[in-house]
Amino acid sequence: MNIQEIIAKKRDKQELTKEEINFFITEYTNNNIADYQASALIMAIYLNGMSKEETVNLTTAMATSGDILDLSEIGTVVDKHSTGGVGDKVTLILAPIIASLGVPVAKMSGRGLGYTGGTIDKLESIPGYKTNISEEEFIQNVKKIGISLIGQTMNLAPADKKIYALRDATSTTESIPLIASSIMSKKIAAGANKIVLDVTYGSGAFMKTKERAKELANEMIEIGRLAGRETVAVITPMEEPLGKNVGNNLEVIEAVEALKGNIAEDVKNVVLELGSNMLKLAGKGNDLEDNKSKMMDNILNGKALEKFKELVANQGGDVTYIKDTNKFEKAKYILPVTLEEQNGIVKELKAEEVGKLSVFLGGGRIRKEDKIDPSVGITLIKKIGDKIEKGDTVAYIHANDEEKGKEAVQRLKEIYVIE
Repeated sequence: MNIQEIIAKKRDKQELTKEEINFFITEYTNNNIADYQASALIMAIYLNGMSKEETVNLTTAMATSGDILDLSEIGTVVDKHSTGGVGDKVTLILAPIIASLGVPVAKMSGRGLGYTGGTIDKLESIPGYKTNISEEEFIQNVKKIGISLIGQTMNLAPADKKIYALRDATSTTESIPLIASSIMSKKIAAGANKIVLDVTYGSGAFMKTKERAKELANEMIEIGRLAGRETVAVITPMEEPLGKNVGNNLEVIEAVEALKGNIAEDVKNVVLELGSNMLKLAGKGNDLEDNKSKMMDNILNGKALEKFKELVANQGGDVTYIKDTNKFEKAKYILPVTLEEQNGIVKELKAEEVGKLSVFLGGGRIRKEDKIDPSVGITLIKKIGDKIEKGDTVAYIHANDEEKGKEAVQRLKEIYVIE
């Protein structure tokens, strides 16, 4: 068995055996297969797809490429994962709310992929916050304060960590088998008993239609069932960015504001929908509306924000930045985007284009080795359905390169569609 034969087989639209998939994952994890060979196979999978059996075998191989965490000593742990979106700061808001209600949150998150942001990049924009900690410390943190948010450690699904970075750099992100196996391998390896999935669709998501989102959701629910993990999926539209800010510092600031009760309606809807299902799976109440009320209570009484501060402090972050978000580094140039042409209503604000603009400014990665600039991004003042009058400022560009900032202003004007 060798990698060239496996690449050729998938190139020719044939089904890979369990042994061939295991060979690829084991040898690539152990650095015996080159990145360019792995890229060729990933592109063949992207173009030709995988059967359900292949996807399950790929998920299992990636999950068992490293350690499988045993969180049984913590009790029932409910994990949440989003398939990605632009402006998606949901985990930063949702996790502390759930932990403040007595449900342990032990969550391993990813970095930015393509034009969608990553929770880990956002957390690392908080000075001092450590996302790379040992598995022992991860478990101890959850036992101590009820919550820990980390990146993928070297020993948890290491195969996925390598493949994830390659997919980002080779434009092979929008593939149901690759997305499903990536997400579920991490969830299985991270040890959660129950999983709530936020499956997004629309211009800002990897799945462009609701039908494709349902297909992906069903694939992941089936993988969860076979792995003995109760899994629920919520389908979420992502036609425009979620909330007001796109960019790492900017989204942390928005998350802190949300935990103070100043939460954008679209963000609130997603947070409450996912959280109410998490509480239900955790045995904290079967009435979803009642669960939503409990969540809002802990936002309004300040317990959720206190839990976020506790999380940041416990993982080495400077909590003064959460107490006073003005301390976050600001971009050198904050440029208004003004529409002079016409009065009307915002008809379209394509999330994917806004996400790409954030990457262009330095807020995301084009190559896997790219460094992210935490202070750049976009603040959206007007969104779909909002009324516009001539001369209104509809957004702000946050840039550290003046020329890029000016170009981003012009590009964002074209992304807004007014009728």
